[in-house]
Amino acid sequence: MVAIVFAGFFYIIKMFTDYLLKRRIVKSGHFEKADIVGQASISDTEPQRLKSLKWAMVATMSGAGLIVAYVVGKLYELDRYGIERSLISFGIELMFIGLGFLFYFLIANKNKQ
Repeated sequence: MVAIVFAGFFYIIKMFTDYLLKRRIVKSGHFEKADIVGQASISDTEPQRLKSLKWAMVATMSGAGLIVAYVVGKLYELDRYGIERSLISFGIELMFIGLGFLFYFLIANKNKQ
């Protein structure tokens, strides 16, 4: 709870200080440095189709992870131990999501070259 409140205050203060900084930059006449006209982020170099590919791969691998976690739970009859089943399911799901990001990374690097 404390972390959420702190993060909220930090975000509000950051937005306000960014606004003040951009206002001061615009008043001094440096519009290109304020990034108000372009609104495009410098780090936004990833093409739209690769963004779609990334989230499609992550969603597909997440689904596969849920299926594998279900099968492992039924196969080894882990229903008796609820905590073990949830930890195994959570671990399998995280591994599959990580594999989805890894596959995306490999495909994106191959497309860059």
